Amino acid sequence: MFENQKVLVTGGSGFLGTNLLLRLLAENADIRSTIHQSPAQIESHKIDWLQCDLLDKEDCKKACEGIDVLFMCAAYTAGAMVIENSPLSLLNPNLIMNTLLLEAAYEAGVKKVVFISSNTVYPVSSIAMKEDDYTGEYFHKYHIVASMKYFSEQICQMYAEKINNPMDVTVIRPGNMYGPYDDFEWETSHVLPAFIRRVAERHQPISVWGNGEDIKDLVYVDDVIDGMFSAVKQSKGFDIFNIASGQAHCLKNMLSTLIEIDCYDSAKVEFDPTKPSMIPIRLIDITKAKRNLGYSPKTPIEKGLKQTLTWYKASK
Repeated sequence: MFENQKVLVTGGSGFLGTNLLLRLLAENADIRSTIHQSPAQIESHKIDWLQCDLLDKEDCKKACEGIDVLFMCAAYTAGAMVIENSPLSLLNPNLIMNTLLLEAAYEAGVKKVVFISSNTVYPVSSIAMKEDDYTGEYFHKYHIVASMKYFSEQICQMYAEKINNPMDVTVIRPGNMYGPYDDFEWETSHVLPAFIRRVAERHQPISVWGNGEDIKDLVYVDDVIDGMFSAVKQSKGFDIFNIASGQAHCLKNMLSTLIEIDCYDSAKVEFDPTKPSMIPIRLIDITKAKRNLGYSPKTPIEKGLKQTLTWYKASK
């Protein structure tokens, strides 16, 4: 689907960016990818690697020059501890980067942009969130991150609908992604990679932040990329899609599944309610993506967890 097109992936050393690059290589795409402070996790002479700072306007221009399709995967991200203690660190850098990239893409005549947003833009609710369920009321610990993401979505809409010669921009709101090449560092990882590492390293006891009762939509990274590719092919103008599993998964049960998969029969689990935890429940409705994009997640949670655990152990 990317024949005769030049594709740019920003954030090529990150979790989603790395997996996306692998899929694009399999598609024989003509690829450019940006990296900044972290080195690339894969090697390929078929990728035009660009070392740059996307907070710099000229670097954004260089990145977008000659590009047909842009996947905006670069982001300053953090785990629960950082979001709890210094959420402002995620505000200005992300807003500046997103704004400069969209400006550079528009000036370079990029035909299609896919922006990776976040399901934090939805309010706390026990029902599955649809794309038009935005209220401006966020889970309190996510207020700054969610506000940044939603305003970035609005900027995307400006370029797609509010100016002359608009640019096609699709916003993807993914579920909680997991899979190979995720961030497994204690200070910055999300909850599922932390579980995987603790099981693989045979922590005794396995410490869980909070009570383990949080409910999340966990989606394997390849399924998200399927949705992104469908958006490139089928979505025109401006649109927003939830790309998730559409399933509810309790974190405590996910840990039990990992323990069973890895045959850690002597594992003991210890919950620590003094540590920060995040949104207690997040359900995501994927009806629109199924209807408009033909999207359907293919990876059962047990299979995805096993593949991720196997990859993590092999990478050490």
